[in-house]
Amino acid sequence: MGSATDLNETTSATPVLIAWFAIMDSDDPDRVLNMITDDFRMSVQFSTGGGNAAEFVGDRAGLVEYLQQREKSVLVHEILAGARVGEVELALGRTTRNGDFEASFNTSAQLDGSGRVRRLLICRTPEISFPL
Repeated sequence: MGSATDLNETTSATPVLIAWFAIMDSDDPDRVLNMITDDFRMSVQFSTGGGNAAEFVGDRAGLVEYLQQREKSVLVHEILAGARVGEVELALGRTTRNGDFEASFNTSAQLDGSGRVRRLLICRTPEISFPL
């Protein structure tokens, strides 16, 4: 697997999260703003290891703030396993930098009827990896 769009046979379809992370890995990650609803809310728990963590929370403005502080086109998100239950997509993945493991992440996204993201929870840490 080399990117968010490369799924193995144990992963079910999570098309919104696949698209989200493909955009996040691009030169223009701000395009994810087109994927959210008017009542969007999010929390990104972002650990850099050793007990150091930050939380990015809020609505559209919170997502803009999160996007502004990110490195662009540096990390690659790989979804290792995913599932969709009703209007919720769930994913376990990892990020790599230059092909080397950087962190594991879990993502939960609640979607509206048109497939736009209403709620987003992402938790990321370099402290554990899942060798799938």
